[in-house]
Amino acid sequence: MSGPLEGKVALVAGATRGAGRGIAVELGAAGATVYVTGRSTRARRSEYDRPETVEDTADLVTAAGGQGIAVAVDHLDPTAVRALVDRVAAERGRLDVLVNDIWGGENLFEWDTPVWEHDLDNGLRLLRLAVETHAVTSHYALPLLLRHPGGLVVEVTDGTAEYNRGTYRVNFFYDLAKTSVLRMAFALGHELGPRGATAVALTPGWMRSEIMLDAFGVREENWRDALAREPHFAISETPRFTGRAVAALAADPDVSRFNGRSLSSGGLARVYGFTDLDGSRPDAWRYLVEVQDAGKPADVTGYR
Repeated sequence: MSGPLEGKVALVAGATRGAGRGIAVELGAAGATVYVTGRSTRARRSEYDRPETVEDTADLVTAAGGQGIAVAVDHLDPTAVRALVDRVAAERGRLDVLVNDIWGGENLFEWDTPVWEHDLDNGLRLLRLAVETHAVTSHYALPLLLRHPGGLVVEVTDGTAEYNRGTYRVNFFYDLAKTSVLRMAFALGHELGPRGATAVALTPGWMRSEIMLDAFGVREENWRDALAREPHFAISETPRFTGRAVAALAADPDVSRFNGRSLSSGGLARVYGFTDLDGSRPDAWRYLVEVQDAGKPADVTGYR
């Protein structure tokens, strides 16, 4: 292994697919040892019932140049999370990067449905998966991260603090979940900053995850075919773009200047100069405000 994160240890909680997988792979490409967790394994699928597995993610991390280690974990189970952290401590003696990307709510929320009409069990399950899992993981992992100065915690969410502050996101449960994760990063910043570590919230833009590509009936190779159905999808980005944002933060000796802040993949691309896999720099959240939400025709000129 070689790269700016050689010798560093990362834990990407919720790395089976989507942003978590992209983050894990890019941390590996930078030379890190990456523990990747999730509920879907080659032996057993989670409630998603999708083909992606944590073992596949670990293999991609290793192929990228790092060392990927897959661990099946339900982050709602404190005993399992404690065992995971104990294993990292025993095998590596350190934790430099913690990424809380656990979500699991795609099949649980109903678009534009008020709280009194939304399925209550699904809404509460969504909150547990999106919020409680992050709290449980931080509770057990942060003492290990604080053993060495310079640790980084990344809380992955949907939307910047600025955007979500004035925008209703999908429904009550979704809005609460994504805003709670933003606040988690703010609170962790206050608790970790004086102890030599940094916490940030990070949002991808419109991400071409496996689930999103399936929804449009396309693959990464022909994703532009989806523009006939949704022209604004032209601003979309790969999960690796968010991964490069995390890798850049983890390699930055001055990352503490972002402590407690809400960041986006597109915003960090301007700071650090990285690009998506196609060489572009999609700035989805600026586009969303200035073009899509403003009711203008799709035009990504100047936004990627």
